[in-house]
Amino acid sequence: MGKRKGKCVKKNTLTKQSIEPENLVKAPHSFVIHRGKCSKDLMDLTKDFRKIMEPFTASQLKERKKNTIKDFLSISGYLHVSHMMVFTETELGSYMRLARLPRGPTLTFRIHNYTLSRDVISALRKQYVISRAFQNAPLIVLNSFSGEGMHMKLMATMFQNMFPTINITTVKLKNIRRCVLMNYNPSTKLIDFRHYVIRATPVGLNKGTKKMVQGKIPNLNRCKDMSEFFDKAALLSESEFEDDGTNQVELPQRLCARGAAARSRSALRLVELGPRIALQLIKVEDGLMDGEVLFHELVEKTDEEKALIKKKREEKRRLKEKRKSQQAENVKRKEKEKEELKQKALEGIKKKKEMTENQRLMELASAESQGAPDAEPDDDDDADYYRQEVGAEPEQDLFSQNPSRKRKTDNSEGEPRGFKKMRLDKKLKKKYQKNQETGQHQDNKNKRRFQNKDGGNSFKNRDDNRKKFNDKDGKFNNQRRNNQGGNPKKVFGGKFNKNNRTGGKSRPNKGNAGKGKGKSRK
Repeated sequence: MGKRKGKCVKKNTLTKQSIEPENLVKAPHSFVIHRGKCSKDLMDLTKDFRKIMEPFTASQLKERKKNTIKDFLSISGYLHVSHMMVFTETELGSYMRLARLPRGPTLTFRIHNYTLSRDVISALRKQYVISRAFQNAPLIVLNSFSGEGMHMKLMATMFQNMFPTINITTVKLKNIRRCVLMNYNPSTKLIDFRHYVIRATPVGLNKGTKKMVQGKIPNLNRCKDMSEFFDKAALLSESEFEDDGTNQVELPQRLCARGAAARSRSALRLVELGPRIALQLIKVEDGLMDGEVLFHELVEKTDEEKALIKKKREEKRRLKEKRKSQQAENVKRKEKEKEELKQKALEGIKKKKEMTENQRLMELASAESQGAPDAEPDDDDDADYYRQEVGAEPEQDLFSQNPSRKRKTDNSEGEPRGFKKMRLDKKLKKKYQKNQETGQHQDNKNKRRFQNKDGGNSFKNRDDNRKKFNDKDGKFNNQRRNNQGGNPKKVFGGKFNKNNRTGGKSRPNKGNAGKGKGKSRK
């Protein structure tokens, strides 16, 4: 749900003005782009053509190599774009394609020659370029487009619809500052494309008065006062010729230029801005750059070839529709399978939760059953027996059921106390089992220590074993004293060899003769 707007937002005039007016929405907008590998001059020509189509064009449009015609077509409806001019270049020459969006037709022109705007302006003696002239759309003028053939009428209609229409009753002359002229030459079949800016200068005035009216600062160095500047016209250079009456008109409205007031007589002059382009119509297609060829200047085909091409195009269109329908069915099928898998996954998760819940309840019940106290024997019989034998009442706590004095069962020796089982991880469980095994092993070892060969624990056998061990030890000590001659030696390690010497390191045997210090000589 969107955010509600307050009273201040509804009353704000800026939000109301942000909506485009109807005349701007209905005005023809255009895209001017270049495709493929183009030279630097052709890219500059594309920029100059954008200048011509201002203000209803994307003057800062940046196209990339990976952009396709479909990319521009997808946003054309949102931006109210109705025409698209595409400049391309091949080894044979340069071409311009003029297409009506979104469904055609498409006109292909071959560019025979062109001159950029910067070259045209640099060739003028007096350069006249103002930025305010590009704030409004230019006036289109077509000449000699009344030839025979459907392609001529289609071409004239396309050129007229490139620019917004002019309502003669409501038009303001001060907004018409530029003019686009297209002249068709029937002999050469070339179209001359020109771009001008319109100037209005007052007539019937001398040079000095005209300068003052137009706001120019005169040079009064040779004049004593202003009257001399206006009276002595001979002092001024009349370099500009006086226009004839063919271009002199009476202005019905006031223009933006100085001296061009309403009901005044002025001369209209055209100053070329560029670019200059010579075009030739090559092909007319029915669709958007891919359709039936309605007209071709260089190739002529028979009716049979046209019918064959039409048949192939129909088959191609039919296959395309079939592929689209098959793709739509596949998308629906995949979405259905995805939904089924999702439902199965949800059911499995739900089932798993139920199983885990049941398992948890079963574990709790088993833990409670294992940790519950065993049934105590009936103590009434013991109390009665005590009364009969002793003849007195037993004490209060003698036969009462006291939980603190309960005797542990044999099964609960190795288990922890409590109602719940203590859950151990793998490491703790292994450690617990290992401790039990080591404890059992130690008990067995202690038991074996006091057992004899027959499995008995008599002290008599133990004393006999001690005597035998002492006798053997005495014999071994006597034999050792006899071999050493009564003087026992300290052994540092190793085994005894035949010469009563150890195999490891030992002190040298000096004997009775060698009692002096130092090493013995051989």
